Amino acid sequence: MSRRLGVLACSVSGLALLVSTPVLAQSAAPSDAAFTVEDVVVTAQRRSENIRDVPFAVTAVNQETMAEVAAGGGDILSMSARVPSLQVESSNGRYAPRFYIRGLGNVDFDFNASQPVSVVLDDVVLENVFLKGFPLFDVQQLEVLRGPQGTLFGRNTPAGVVKIDTVKPSHDFNAFGSLAYGNLGSVRAETGVTMPLTETLQVRVSGLWNHRADWVDNAYNASFADPDGDDLGNFDDVAGRIHIAWAPTDHLSALLTLQARDYEGTGTMNRANVLTKGSNKLNANFDRDTVHYDGGRNNFQKQNTTSQSLQVAYDFGPATLTGVVGSYQGSSSGDGDIDGGVASAPAGTSYKTPFNSETGTLDSDLLQNTYELRLSSNGDGPLGWQVGAFYWDERFNLISATFNGTGGVLPTIITDIVQRSESWSVFGQGHYQVTDALKLTGGLRYTDDSRNFRGQRVLGPALDVTKKVGDEQVSWDVSALYEVNDELNLFARVAKGYRGPSIQGRIATSNFVTTADSETVMSYEAGLKSRLWEGRARLNATAYFYEVSDPQFTAIGGEGNFNQLINADKGEGYGVEIDGDVYLGAGFNLAGGFAWNHTEIKDSDLLVAFCGAGCTVTDPIVNVGTTRRANINGNPFPQAPEYTANVTLNYVHALENGSEVFASTDWVMQKNFNLFLYESVEFMQDTAFEGGVRAGWRNQGHGLEAAVYVRNVTDETNVIGAIDFNNLTAFVNEPRTYGVQLTKRF
Repeated sequence: MSRRLGVLACSVSGLALLVSTPVLAQSAAPSDAAFTVEDVVVTAQRRSENIRDVPFAVTAVNQETMAEVAAGGGDILSMSARVPSLQVESSNGRYAPRFYIRGLGNVDFDFNASQPVSVVLDDVVLENVFLKGFPLFDVQQLEVLRGPQGTLFGRNTPAGVVKIDTVKPSHDFNAFGSLAYGNLGSVRAETGVTMPLTETLQVRVSGLWNHRADWVDNAYNASFADPDGDDLGNFDDVAGRIHIAWAPTDHLSALLTLQARDYEGTGTMNRANVLTKGSNKLNANFDRDTVHYDGGRNNFQKQNTTSQSLQVAYDFGPATLTGVVGSYQGSSSGDGDIDGGVASAPAGTSYKTPFNSETGTLDSDLLQNTYELRLSSNGDGPLGWQVGAFYWDERFNLISATFNGTGGVLPTIITDIVQRSESWSVFGQGHYQVTDALKLTGGLRYTDDSRNFRGQRVLGPALDVTKKVGDEQVSWDVSALYEVNDELNLFARVAKGYRGPSIQGRIATSNFVTTADSETVMSYEAGLKSRLWEGRARLNATAYFYEVSDPQFTAIGGEGNFNQLINADKGEGYGVEIDGDVYLGAGFNLAGGFAWNHTEIKDSDLLVAFCGAGCTVTDPIVNVGTTRRANINGNPFPQAPEYTANVTLNYVHALENGSEVFASTDWVMQKNFNLFLYESVEFMQDTAFEGGVRAGWRNQGHGLEAAVYVRNVTDETNVIGAIDFNNLTAFVNEPRTYGVQLTKRF
């Protein structure tokens, strides 16, 4: 470990030397001398501060970027690779995304799975993957906090946190409306209005309607398909939010938030036999506009979510007491043709599968409650602190089913799973300004976790099983921030985080209910945050190393449509992250990021089942009785790209009448990532990339903007996931979308 830390230290020292060189300190051209990049303010440490003063890696994504990538109907999955080391994917369509930071995540597709990346929306944690797909609209800023965040954000944050803050009410009236219309029958309408009712009471109302028509034909023409039209690809996502802010005195403030979502659409579209043995490239069987399904009822999905939260803060002078209470409720249903083809098709047919596999959710019911109390110091003195307590509980009831796979409406197996979880913790963090240049920060958190599971088959072979797991853990972090000068800060951080124990019971297709012990992460990182070229550029860089003890992995598929939890002995990750932006002059601005992430499973005895569909396994094969297993020691973590990169080029040209024309293009890339725990030729992906273009006209004085956009401009077909237990089935990214967008601001 000391050798790697030495390499990381050298990397950061080299970057520090780079940003200090006279070459990068050249003066701006006279016409652009007044231009500087804006300071970025974040709340990564539960207080507003300049991003350069945060002693760990954090990247902020602003409103403009999120609006650009969402224009064609994009959701949270569109954020993948737009921040260094961030991966977002899903095999559950648009309502259960999975997040990975620095390669650490969880590929488990069940709703009761735990994740090592936490999503926090307006100070309320969205623990269940069921909630993490809540649509992004009227968002002020999205922040990605990389590395363990166990002190201030608690359990299940060993990889990091995705923190989302929406636009809050203000004392001034303001409003906007945006309407985008494009191909595939796409419509995205978004609005937000702030109404100051009195001097002490303000309201913000916002809403979203995101729509797409069916554009994929089920060419098998099953009984549930439309023989004369398209059958799949649609979605209708309607969501709303109300913020009510009240500040009756200078010391007391409260914010009540009410949210709701009603979603209906097509789930993930698996496509049978689109990979060929010995190749990871899509073959001639792939047709983006066509599938062949005899089951799944066109892979429909439905989800409803409501939530309520109340934040109350009282300023005592030396300190502020803040309480946050939140509750989320949700339900869902859906079905899917998992094999992606037709078992009864004639031999040699491109979409023939060995057997049918159709599973779905008949109903699910989620209730999450969170309670947090924090006391934090005020003032600009050398010492700052915050202490608090947190409680979270969740009840999740999932009723799942399997079907005959040929269009039968009645299930063949029904399972009823109830999972109850709770966690409580106490925490504290303090920072001390040792000198004008050096600030030290440290934090500590104690957490007590428990989870209870009961699963029953109410139709099919009898099964009734219960499991219980629990643990107590201490998370902590220590960091130092050193201000070299007004333009350059250096930082170093050591942190311990953990993910609580887990239970997995996909008993509709398996008799196995597995558990995994807690995983703990020790993380080391160092880096720099700088402003260059007299404020015309910004550069942040981090080098990191982490080691995971008892990492939780999910062995998916192989021998069937089920998941099994396993603990490896160790896991390891290290790499380098760089992001920044620069004003190039003449109206051009360039922004981008890059990450190199190396991950490795370290367990010489860890064996998993591999593909039942005849793939080309490159791991050592071990015979265990009558079965064969792959030894995955040394493999990368699944869905952990070795390289990620993003770049955006913006151009603005002012016109004489106070308006301006603009154009931008943005690109993201992910390279070298494995879809499963085992390695095979077919499921190891090379390079995936996408680009977008947007151009238009706006008048800031009148609040008008008109633009044209294209997403996935080159219509790339990137494999983002696969099914390995039946045939060489895969699913891909979103198609090219294009259209026009009008925005009015008041």
